[in-house]
Amino acid sequence: MEHAPTWLINSFVYLSAAVIAVPLSKALGLGSIIGYLAAGIAIGPWGLGLVTNVEDILHFAEFGVVLMLFLVGLELEPKRLWNLRRSIFGWGSAQVLGCALLLALVAIGCGVGWRVAVVAALGLALSSTAIALQVMGERNLLPTSSGQASFAILLFQDVAAIPILALLPLLSVASVTNEASAPMEYAQAAIKIVAVIAGIVLGGRLLLRPLFRWIAGSKTPEIFTATALLLVVGISALMLLAGLSMALGAFLAGVLLAESEYRRELETDIEPFKGLLLGLFFIAVGMSIDFGVLLASPGLMALVVLGFLVVKAVVIYALARYIELPYQERPVFTLLLAEGGEFAFVVFQAAAGAKVFPAETASLLIGAVAVSMLLSPLVLVLVDRLVLPRFAHCGVPQLEEISEQQEAPIIIAGFGRYGQIVSRLLSAEGIATTVLDHDAEMIEVARNIGYRVFYGDATRLDLLRTAGAATAKVLVLAVDDVEQSLEIVDLVQAHFPQLQIVARARDVTHWNQLRDRGVMRVERELFESSLRSARSVLELLGQDPHVARQSAMRFRQHNLELFEKLHPHYKDSSKLIAVIKQGRQQLEEQMAQERAEQAKRRPHGWDAQ
Repeated sequence: MEHAPTWLINSFVYLSAAVIAVPLSKALGLGSIIGYLAAGIAIGPWGLGLVTNVEDILHFAEFGVVLMLFLVGLELEPKRLWNLRRSIFGWGSAQVLGCALLLALVAIGCGVGWRVAVVAALGLALSSTAIALQVMGERNLLPTSSGQASFAILLFQDVAAIPILALLPLLSVASVTNEASAPMEYAQAAIKIVAVIAGIVLGGRLLLRPLFRWIAGSKTPEIFTATALLLVVGISALMLLAGLSMALGAFLAGVLLAESEYRRELETDIEPFKGLLLGLFFIAVGMSIDFGVLLASPGLMALVVLGFLVVKAVVIYALARYIELPYQERPVFTLLLAEGGEFAFVVFQAAAGAKVFPAETASLLIGAVAVSMLLSPLVLVLVDRLVLPRFAHCGVPQLEEISEQQEAPIIIAGFGRYGQIVSRLLSAEGIATTVLDHDAEMIEVARNIGYRVFYGDATRLDLLRTAGAATAKVLVLAVDDVEQSLEIVDLVQAHFPQLQIVARARDVTHWNQLRDRGVMRVERELFESSLRSARSVLELLGQDPHVARQSAMRFRQHNLELFEKLHPHYKDSSKLIAVIKQGRQQLEEQMAQERAEQAKRRPHGWDAQ
């Protein structure tokens, strides 16, 4: 291998270390993250020395963050952000600002300069999205209240990292010795940042859709992945040339693709690489731990690590009490968010490059964050085993996930009051079904009465494939959430066109949105039951049951026909109102005529009997 290129040798080393360390870590019950970190330490400059170029390691770690930010932006739809706005911006801002403020005050109290204290506090206030989500997934904590709160806070941190990176050039300008020119340089830096970001956003909005439409015409799926990577690299390079962070550019690239009609296909292409990229990033984190800094000043390193962990833990635990998380969930919630995060590497490296503080300070802070990321999974394992063994899953039932390929001809998404009835009838007819639901309590109730329900989100393409969507005949769409329902329809039509959809419509708007997508078998969830109630009212008023039934069926037929007439005009309010009035008048005239004809056919004295 003397002539083998360096990248090939390093790739072999990375993969070999992961293949050896991760299974051992999993076998010891320590989780995959600790395995990746240990692998990085083992092959790094302070281990076996198989990889010694620290600069390459840092660039590799930054590339991992860039790709991770792209995926974050790709999943960050404005609608999703708006629905979670209270928890994200409320709890998230409280955590970031609270931790940053207290950390900065402590640092200034210890004699640290305000500029260094502010940047260090902002970087240390962030948590590791990658580690936290991985740990919650391994321990099945996402369905819990602490899991949901953690996700909201981590999402805010991912967004907050962007203005933090944008703030660094301004802090750099403030260090210029020529105070007279400082305001002008502030203004120039701010204008450059705004102009570059605005140009990227505007250009992306105008050019992205036609570009992907053209790419789709080539009918080469792999080009979608290439185009996405080209977009990431191109925008990141542009941001770097403008003096901004590549991570910011990657995030913007993801956001620009988040609302694209091609987002699902891009996510599908990139998703298989996500786990591997995160694993490689954790390896890079392990390699980047500078044990030289640790050995040179172990006391200072220990003080920094323990100091910011304790300060963050105090703020986060107070937040957990404020949002009234269950008592048994608070320790894990606190530990998950108290650790340092991967964005801190980017923040501190960028700060050193911008001369906000010396490179030695950046190395110390990066080392402290890396040590905290290494310690956090270990502490969680100890807490999970020794302190909270009976609360390992925080009261959430053990949920059965689909581990083997399903072959049932019917898939039911949603096992609420609507999906249960459909499932029970099909089961009584001896028809096999695969039932999916994401409500842990509902799944537990279903299993107590003998139904097998898989835990999972039907908006995930991989889960649908495992559920047998490629070979199934019918998908019963019975989920409560309208946006989720429409997202599933789009996903199924794009990847499983043979799968016929029978959908539940929450209301008229939902019905029209489903029909816009070509779903023809749509049932309004309250329509039939309302007709039954109307029949009961007519019978209580003395009408014969068969007459009440005929009236209800007549109204049903008229209403279905009216909806078909209304659908092309449901976005035109004036036309819609006119059609509704006309239809109502026709129905009243028709029903009145039928009542008159029935009265003529009745024998004399019928009403008196």
